[in-house]
Amino acid sequence: MTTYVRQFICLKDNYGVLLHDSATGATAAIDAPDGEAVIAAADAAGWSLTDCLLTHHHADHVQGVPALKARYPDLRVCAPAKEAGRIGGVDRPLSEGDYARVGRLAAKVIETPGHTAGHIAYWFEEDEIAFVGDTLFALGCGRAFEAPPAVLWESLLKLAALPGSTQVYCGHEYTEANARFALTIEPDNAVLKARAAEIAALRALGKPTLPTTIAAELATNPFLRAEEPSVQAAIGMPGVDPAAAFAEIRARKDRF
Repeated sequence: MTTYVRQFICLKDNYGVLLHDSATGATAAIDAPDGEAVIAAADAAGWSLTDCLLTHHHADHVQGVPALKARYPDLRVCAPAKEAGRIGGVDRPLSEGDYARVGRLAAKVIETPGHTAGHIAYWFEEDEIAFVGDTLFALGCGRAFEAPPAVLWESLLKLAALPGSTQVYCGHEYTEANARFALTIEPDNAVLKARAAEIAALRALGKPTLPTTIAAELATNPFLRAEEPSVQAAIGMPGVDPAAAFAEIRARKDRF
């Protein structure tokens, strides 16, 4: 019995992801940026979709759902309960602590508001995989569109508390630009500098920078490091509440 993950670019820089349980044949699309691209990826793998796990209501994450429903009439669409009305066609609304199942695989739902008011992440603890949508990016995080930065900070703390070995799949390939910004905050972080060089090499070859890991993000992602004295000193806010430091870093990234 094996869990397979297949990741592919959709639209311009969105990631489509398929999660397959070989024990049962069940397959889930994680978000649906482009229905035809998701179907093509499933066909190429020889898989038939049984589930769709949505992280939030933004169009570039849900607009492919009608095409998936048309191709797979029995498809079960799971989505944040707090955003189900904004998405439509949701079969199972999910809240904090609920479980989403794909065959024998089980994901604990983590509410991660901030980017959107009802955003959720899916944590497959047994498989050490988390699908975090646009809350956390490699070396970055989503914009705080529908809640104050402090709310997004609390959501990031939830994800930061996952085991360091957790493989993290994000919604977009933003890593190279995020690395450039991260170096403006921590130019002397040796681990970050090495990672930025690796990222540049991967992108030069057209290769993905994801998945990342929680451990890698804790060592290099300035948005998860707002509690670090060195980061607070770098932004001229030593000893401040970490939520305030995070808000300053987010504001700087918004202007970057």
